[in-house]
Amino acid sequence: MLKRCGRRLLLGLAGALLACLLVLTADPPPAPVPAERGRRALHSLVPPALGLEAAAAPRVLAREVHSLSEYFSLLTRARRDAGPPPDGNPRPADGHPRTPAEPLVPRDVFIAVKTTRKFHRARLDLLLETWISRHKEMTFIFTDGEDEVLARHTGNVVNTNCSAAHSRQALSCKMAVEYDHFIESGRKWFCHVDDDNYVNLRALLRLLASYPHTQDIYIGKPSLDRPIQATERVSENRVRPVHFWFATGGAGFCISRGLALKMSPWASGGHFMSTAERIRLPDDCTVGYIVEALLGVPLIRSGLFHSHLENLQQVPASELHEQVTLSYGMFENKRNAVHVKGPFSVEADPSRFRSIHCHLYPDTPWCPRTAIF
Repeated sequence: MLKRCGRRLLLGLAGALLACLLVLTADPPPAPVPAERGRRALHSLVPPALGLEAAAAPRVLAREVHSLSEYFSLLTRARRDAGPPPDGNPRPADGHPRTPAEPLVPRDVFIAVKTTRKFHRARLDLLLETWISRHKEMTFIFTDGEDEVLARHTGNVVNTNCSAAHSRQALSCKMAVEYDHFIESGRKWFCHVDDDNYVNLRALLRLLASYPHTQDIYIGKPSLDRPIQATERVSENRVRPVHFWFATGGAGFCISRGLALKMSPWASGGHFMSTAERIRLPDDCTVGYIVEALLGVPLIRSGLFHSHLENLQQVPASELHEQVTLSYGMFENKRNAVHVKGPFSVEADPSRFRSIHCHLYPDTPWCPRTAIF
């Protein structure tokens, strides 16, 4: 009896020992590769409140991770985009915080309109008739030639004495003058637009009031779906690659005074042009280079800015009052303008700016009283 029990106990111990040996010698599951770790980490950063579109972006980026360094770079951007802004307020997908940060009046904003002498009649007259007419004290026109007729319409005309060419150097020259005039103005916000932009001043003030002007704010819309790749000239014989996001000047962008002051070493007193030569890119790219690459401040992407590089007919007419900037031009060899009904035909109002203006400001004297939108 005792021998039988001892034999069973011995067999049981041997079986347990064998099982332990099998577990210890079995191959462990493969560790996730950096790309897989990147996917898991990036997925965990996306809160449900950001919606499906915001959640999809980190997943797309994660599929492109090929190394640990790339993973950490993407992880940092995903955390930055998904996380709350510096003021702690939650931020929806369009980059617009939910609660106002400070009161704002029109004279707090400096709107720089970049143009050239040959477009004074063809483009600027339309802007002066529409959105500029509502708040002339906010708007400063930067051009490259004297124009007495234009000066009679508004006193805020700055002859930059820059070249009229549409070259990298000429564009950077004008941006340098814009920056210096803004700093001298003492205003809270700098916004740059082109002469083919319509600015919805109410929406602009509403957007900017959501951010403290003392913090580092750079807001606009990129025209690319990835950071731009550039070559930075470190010295005469040395270059290095650099990549960064930038807000396209064709849609307009805004910079807080707090950030603009930090840009001074690379932008003030003509330094902007020499900075632009370091990367040999146009003015809006240079702004992104200074802000993102040199200062490490991320672009806040907003869908409320629009340029002629996008299909403007996709902007819903019912949401025009929410848009900050609109544009017109050509897109894929077709006329590109916002599709909005109004008192003016397409032939009489090809840009649709007059119709948009009457939609937003029906009390404008030249808007037909019977207009239906």
